[in-house]
Amino acid sequence: MKYAFSTLGVPGMPVPEVVRLAAENGYQGVELRAHPEEPVHPGLVAHERRAVAEEFARADLAVLAVAGYARVAEAGDDEPVYEELHGLLHLAADLGAPHVRVFPGGGGLEAAEADAIAARRLGAAAEVAAELGVRILLETHDSHRTGADVARVVGAVGHRSVGALWDVLHPWAAGEAPAATHAVLAPYLGYLQVKDAASGVETTPLALGAGSVPLAECLALVDEARTSNALMDDALLDGGEVWACWEYEKRWYPKAAELPPLLAPGLAHLKALAG
Repeated sequence: MKYAFSTLGVPGMPVPEVVRLAAENGYQGVELRAHPEEPVHPGLVAHERRAVAEEFARADLAVLAVAGYARVAEAGDDEPVYEELHGLLHLAADLGAPHVRVFPGGGGLEAAEADAIAARRLGAAAEVAAELGVRILLETHDSHRTGADVARVVGAVGHRSVGALWDVLHPWAAGEAPAATHAVLAPYLGYLQVKDAASGVETTPLALGAGSVPLAECLALVDEARTSNALMDDALLDGGEVWACWEYEKRWYPKAAELPPLLAPGLAHLKALAG
């Protein structure tokens, strides 16, 4: 298994410091939060993008994903969503990132309508993603919290450049067992976002292993599928390995403990769970 952490846990941190933290603590990659308040976002010009890519390459670290905020199931016109998706896809391609994370954002709509909107937009963006060698991953989040929710959309798109991102907290908090989540997402899975919290209601981020999220079960399900060749989509694999990314939501919980001192023990905990 390969391991990354999200810059959501170190909001606003300059790229060289992010790279140093990842390298010194044994991580192999980073998920970059792509927001205008962060150092990396779609507004960067060409030489700025090259500088970011070179910083990671010098440290032999991967940019696992560009974590964008496009809401593909949101009500409204398609064009602004397409523009946002295209900006994120080109940023990912320029950074050498294989994935772009997007949200559903279909709150307030009937499920069937939200699904149809998301599938239409993702399907339209899929060819651009394929040309750039980037994969769009729809996260288990907000209006589509469960694996079943996300699988409906991604399955309807039916394109290899559109997949799923399993944020392990949200389906579990919604009452979907990890085995059920994995069963429906396995054909589409890009990677896992791992995290820990006291419960599905009290979601303040905790050090890995300090909460109740069934991390061991989630990791075991994916690893067992990999070793038994049960994964239908080899896009999950990187040299035979699976990526797990620690998304520590410090940006949304400012009173949570600082992430940097937790990185090394968090990685040790994940490795112990993964065996």
